[in-house]
Amino acid sequence: MYIISGPTAVGKTEYALQYAEAKNAEIVSCDASLVYAGMDIGTAKPTSLERARVPHHMIDVQPVNVPYDIVNYEQSAREVVADITARGKAVLVTGGSGFYLKSFLAPVTDGIVVSTAVRAEVEALFSEEGLPGLHTALKACSGDDWGTLDRQNPRRVMRALERCRVTGRSVAELQAEFAAQPEPYAAYPKHLILLERDAAALRERVVARAEVMLSAGLIEEVRELLVMGLETNPSASSAIGYRETLAYLRGEINRSELLKAIIQNTLHLVKKQRTWFRSQIREADESIVLS
Repeated sequence: MYIISGPTAVGKTEYALQYAEAKNAEIVSCDASLVYAGMDIGTAKPTSLERARVPHHMIDVQPVNVPYDIVNYEQSAREVVADITARGKAVLVTGGSGFYLKSFLAPVTDGIVVSTAVRAEVEALFSEEGLPGLHTALKACSGDDWGTLDRQNPRRVMRALERCRVTGRSVAELQAEFAAQPEPYAAYPKHLILLERDAAALRERVVARAEVMLSAGLIEEVRELLVMGLETNPSASSAIGYRETLAYLRGEINRSELLKAIIQNTLHLVKKQRTWFRSQIREADESIVLS
């Protein structure tokens, strides 16, 4: 299994195409926005010609009005990988979405299903009593041993409380069970390639990419997606390029501010991605600086 990643706009698409052709591989996307049909321009989705060169998977698998998460992705990706290898082809995973990428390297989900009722109860508790209320409730069902849980992070405390209520187990027990999970795709030797560019060159590419998206019809694409229910799906409507265009269509920013916002938020994402790669991904087998 080959894995190619790197920050947004670094040039993953073309590099992955050439690499897949050389390795007789099919491409499995690990991009959280490419799963949505119709989100094409703002995601720089591989074109029909590019997908004709090499078969692509995990693209356009979900309507834009229906949320898709890491649990859905992990299950579907396993089926795709099994199918590719059964046909004697190599697997090339590429993309820059953190958890989607990490799901090929380490456990990222615990398999616990939290009902909407339990989630609503916990959210109501936080709304009414804040973090202290969450702490009291979590202590009641988990005791004092919370393992490595960040007690000052409301979102993580809420997720821990949900899981304790669903399973009846403590935070420490749940953390131990998660840590004991086997490595995903353990039978597949993995070769990880991390792509980079000079900071100034990458910034130029981010700016050019934003300009191309707008000139290619991003605003019109978002108008069409609104009719399809884009705003009912937080994970899709908050994607970079889409959330800024939605703000423009609502009259919150003007056309020149739209371009600036997309560029600024993309550069912020690039910074976050680089930090994430350093902290979450094991040392790459190859680090390649593109020119």
